[in-house]
Amino acid sequence: MQTQSTGFVLTRQSRDSRNGTEIILWLKTEQGPARLVVQGDKPVCFIREQDLAQAKQQLHKAGLNVSYKPLALKNFQHQAMVACYSSSIRDSLQLPQTLANAGIEAFESDIRLADRYLMERFIQGGIAFSGVPQQRAGYIEYSQVKAKAADYKPALTTVSLDIECSEKGVLYSVGLHSEADSRVIMVGQPHNEEDASCGWIEWVEDEKTLLLALERWFIQFDPDIIIGWNVIDFDFRLLLKRAEWNAISLRIGRGKQTPHWRKSTQNPNQGFITIPGRVVLDGIDTLKTATYHFRSWSLESVSRELLGEGKDIHNVHDRMAEINHMFRHDKMSLAKYNLQDCKLVTRIFDHTHLLDFAIERTCLTGVEIDRVGGSVAAFTNLYLPQLHRAGYVAPSLDSENWIASPGGYVMDSKPGLYQSVLVLDFKSLYPSIIRTFRIDPLGLVEGLLLEEGKGAEQAIAGFRGGRFHREKHFLPNMIENLWAARDQAKKEGEKAFSQAIKIIMNSFYGVLGSSGCRFFDHRLASSITMRGHEIMKTTRELIEAKGYEVIYGDTDSTFVSLKTSHSAEKADEIGQMLVAHINQWWAEHLQAEYSITSALELEYETHYHKFLMPTIRGQETGSKKRYAGLVKQGDEESIVYKGLETVRTDWTNLAQEFQQELYHRVFHDEGVEEYVRDYAEQTRSGTYDDKLVYRKRLRRNLSEYQKNVPPHVRAARMADEVNKKLGRPLQYQNGGWIEYVITINGPEPVEAQQSPIDYDHYVDKQLRPVADGILPFIGKYFDDITAPQLGLF
Repeated sequence: MQTQSTGFVLTRQSRDSRNGTEIILWLKTEQGPARLVVQGDKPVCFIREQDLAQAKQQLHKAGLNVSYKPLALKNFQHQAMVACYSSSIRDSLQLPQTLANAGIEAFESDIRLADRYLMERFIQGGIAFSGVPQQRAGYIEYSQVKAKAADYKPALTTVSLDIECSEKGVLYSVGLHSEADSRVIMVGQPHNEEDASCGWIEWVEDEKTLLLALERWFIQFDPDIIIGWNVIDFDFRLLLKRAEWNAISLRIGRGKQTPHWRKSTQNPNQGFITIPGRVVLDGIDTLKTATYHFRSWSLESVSRELLGEGKDIHNVHDRMAEINHMFRHDKMSLAKYNLQDCKLVTRIFDHTHLLDFAIERTCLTGVEIDRVGGSVAAFTNLYLPQLHRAGYVAPSLDSENWIASPGGYVMDSKPGLYQSVLVLDFKSLYPSIIRTFRIDPLGLVEGLLLEEGKGAEQAIAGFRGGRFHREKHFLPNMIENLWAARDQAKKEGEKAFSQAIKIIMNSFYGVLGSSGCRFFDHRLASSITMRGHEIMKTTRELIEAKGYEVIYGDTDSTFVSLKTSHSAEKADEIGQMLVAHINQWWAEHLQAEYSITSALELEYETHYHKFLMPTIRGQETGSKKRYAGLVKQGDEESIVYKGLETVRTDWTNLAQEFQQELYHRVFHDEGVEEYVRDYAEQTRSGTYDDKLVYRKRLRRNLSEYQKNVPPHVRAARMADEVNKKLGRPLQYQNGGWIEYVITINGPEPVEAQQSPIDYDHYVDKQLRPVADGILPFIGKYFDDITAPQLGLF
């Protein structure tokens, strides 16, 4: 008997079975986990009608079982299309190459069966379904399924997982932290009665028993989401290796199914994991997707920056030695350490609302919750089903014909130390250009059909030959809806929702300008960026016509010097006046010139009471994307740094602290000479030795650095030579982060420093560039200040 329900899609797979293709959807519903088995849908791609006879011949010869159906669809070249339905997923994977060998293009052949099923029904997370239910162990299975989109937000259960192991990868313990249960499964015997009576440690005999206990935990507590730190590429990779070594399937998926781990084809050090019915979210990847940035991505560093707490062990060798020592002599401490890592990850997710962000992104785009990046997939999900309903098949990826589009507008800056600088920003400039000028893949195809004179009034001119139809388009409306939803989310304080919308909306230009997107056309991307250039240049002219000076412009921001110092009230008044004037001008101009309504919105962003626009180091030309400014809000003030040493990870704490104090003094008209002189002298005397460490990433394997061997690579090689002598594992051969100092014998790793510090290096290469970036604007010079004082005899 058919029943109806709603839920949220957790995982999706498709497979070949004896009964044909099957799509398996695992859901979270009000009634608990559900497994939907969808039968009858077949993998489909499209070919040109003119290629049909040859395609049939080639596919038959290859032994592929394919059926064909003419459709009222055409490609972007307006050629009639035919659908090719494969009877199996295996055949569908062979079909594109078989056709390509015969010179026949298969359109949309890369869209996976489960993705297409959800996409064509506009299912974005929330799903309404009917089917015949059957109770299974721990879930309900539905057959004869029919599904459609639904507005459903789930309450998902989460567990934070972390493992501890030996340097050879033998498991010591697994930490699990959730609302339902927190425990550490520990190999070995308790050392004393107190350890034995500890209720949150589950003692097991050996590694195999630990893995079986982990299976039982997942069956009992049944979480929807597994979170962790580098949890896929480290924890799960190792768990599956050890399960294989112990001849265990590790059935931690729903329905006692096993995980599947696969390597990335692009990056051999990165992997992906599929656990039926459960989603794995890596903290690092999810934070990056949500556009967070940190100096270091270690759990220690991120938790200290976000939460103000971290771990006690820092050096990787000390950490390994200490873990080994705790496992042998103090298992209680190891268990606490293990569980603390789990709790830190949980707190980071809670603090940043990461799970909410991931759910909202799925609800907005239909991409999987655990999808890393995924801008192209999100755009495809949203756009493709609308395109089909408009009678078109999407183009294939065609990076061979890729033509670069101009980047964002960046104006040559006017270097100087300024009083009262305003920043005026266009709100979401590229999305507003798309909305205003109807920039859209379908709009381009339809716009190019309109001849000059005949129907020309229906086209809006773009750049590089682009023409866009005024009425036939999807993207402008998609952005308008997202824009309204974001305004509402901001009004209601829904930060995760607002952030998800912002990232998606701003990704649309990047997608259209990417050769990795099937809808790429240089006329699309150029019509956005070149229009942006035009808008920014005209805006500058409008500001300067009012008697103010534009000293810099960058993508969507314009920096306006008011020429003299202004009070906060007066500066705000001028800023609001300029914004109102420019928005009104654009509204009238675009209506008169193109008969379109402007969605451009200039906003008054900031008043810098003092502002530094430096020169390019060693030149008189103004720099780009580098500046600093003093902001005051009531009684509070702060200095904002962009692109300068203070916010760059490749500069030392020595330089950063020196810059912050020096800029504070200059911006407040305080004396600087004594401070600069003392700081240089104290650096030479060793007072600041704790601030001299460089930290840099090895982006390649150590052996790949041959011709140019930069300082951090030399330090890493030296560190691993020391590791080898001491019988420790080599740490830097496959990349990673290295901390080093510059000595009189060159760069040396912090953990194996042997030579005295080269203080002249730090004065010349860290302090002097910082000082030279600002002192000349007040008529002073680092070398003059730090020159040895001549005594009188």
